[in-house]
Parts: sequence; structure tokens; C-alpha cells
Amino acid sequence: MAQQYGIVISQGRVADRTDGALRGAHAAGTSLGEYLGRTPVVVGAPSPSVVDDWSEALPAARETLEALRSALRDVLDAGDTPLLVTNTCAASLGTLPTVAKRHPEAVVLWIDAHGDFNTPETTESGYLGGMVLAAACGLWESGHGSGLNPEQVIVVGGRDIDPAEAELLSRAGAHVLAPAESTPERVAELVAGREVWIHVDWDVLEPGYIPAAYRVAGGLRPHQISDIFAALRDQVRGVELAEFEYGDTEVPANVSVELILETFQALRR
Repeated sequence: MAQQYGIVISQGRVADRTDGALRGAHAAGTSLGEYLGRTPVVVGAPSPSVVDDWSEALPAARETLEALRSALRDVLDAGDTPLLVTNTCAASLGTLPTVAKRHPEAVVLWIDAHGDFNTPETTESGYLGGMVLAAACGLWESGHGSGLNPEQVIVVGGRDIDPAEAELLSRAGAHVLAPAESTPERVAELVAGREVWIHVDWDVLEPGYIPAAYRVAGGLRPHQISDIFAALRDQVRGVELAEFEYGDTEVPANVSVELILETFQALRR
């Protein structure tokens, strides 16, 4: 029997330094809703991007983060599988603590070119999105909870990780798989049959498929993400899709949306 997905689209600014990710979340979330025959819940209202420090972005995002947390709880309470389509990875500040509470044994697959494991002490950019996973694992206090066990975190496709961040990931016991290591077999081996929560930042891909604000060469291809999804589909308890930068001049938005849909389809059974 196919999983019933409860779709949540984030439309409130959460540390957005560009304007395209909010549009991308809306376009992808709407198309996924049409495909699944479900009406998405839309959280927040768009506002212009600002290049600000995490200490400014975090309080500005409080209302949106609290609303995302509430929407996620509603989906879980309804017995559906959450599908969150968000603008930035920082939106997961509002969701991962609930995942840790509701699915304490679940492995978090952080499919991302970046580790997002910086803290206020280590961040060089001051970008809140680069600190979200560390906050969920309790390395710093975001005000939105923690509880995630870093030993249950697997960063898939990671290749742009700061030295201090890499040290934190290693010390915490998180696994980091470079793109060449990010095979379905290796990921399944590390998951070891446990429940899985999947987070995808589309910058994990080689540039040219699904645009993201922070592009890093040497990434995965969409079919490689699909293969990982297919290998784990029976264990998935929730999905987050983030950082689709709508409006790229080189890749038409409709092509990227179709790639997102095709990749997601690997989770259907």
C-alpha cells in the first residue's frame, strides 16, 4: 500500500540570502501536491531576502519555524508521512527536534554538499543554514530544541565542509560520505535496516540539474539520489526537500521541477 504523504510548503523567510528558494519551494511543492493528489499546507508568507548574520536571521524566522513545527506535528498525528518542501535548510531547525522525539531511532540522511554542522564559534559565513544540523544535535542552542543523536546522522554527498566543521562532525560521531562513496549499497549498510528521515539540499547535485544558491562541482546526478531513495523506500518516515533556486537562467524551472518529481517517484511503492 502506498504511503499517504502530508505536504507542507515553507513560504516564510528563514535566513534566505536569495529570492529564488521561496519560489522554488512553492513551485516544487505545488507540483508534488498535484502528483500525489494532496493539498499542501502552506506555512508563512514570502518576504525579501537579506544577507544577514545568523544572530539576526534566527529571531526573524521564529514565527515560521514554530509554524513548521506545528504543521509537522499535525501530519504525524494524522498518521501520514511528512513531505516538507522548504526554501532553506535552516527551516529544519523547526522540524528535526520533532523528528528526534517522534522517531528517536531513525537515521537522518543529510543529502547535501555541505555538512551544516557549524556553530556560532566556528561559522565563517555567519549563515544560519550552515548551522542547522549542529543545532539539532545539541552543539549550540537555537531555541527550537535538539535531541538528534549525531551518531545517527549520515551526510551524503558532502564535499564542501569547513575544517573546523569537519572536526566537529568527526568528534560527534556523524558519518560523512563523499560523492564517490554515496552509493545505495554503502548508505543502506550504514542505515542497517533502521527507519530513515531524508533531507535533500539540491546543491548535492552536480550543477546544471536543479539550481541551488550555493553550487559545488563534483556532485551526484539525479539518478543517484533516486537509487538511494529506492533502496530505502520501505524505511522512510519523512522527507525534506530544500534549496531549489527558482529562476536560474541556464536551467528552465519546469525542467528542474520535473527532475524533482522524477526523483521523488523513487520513494513510491
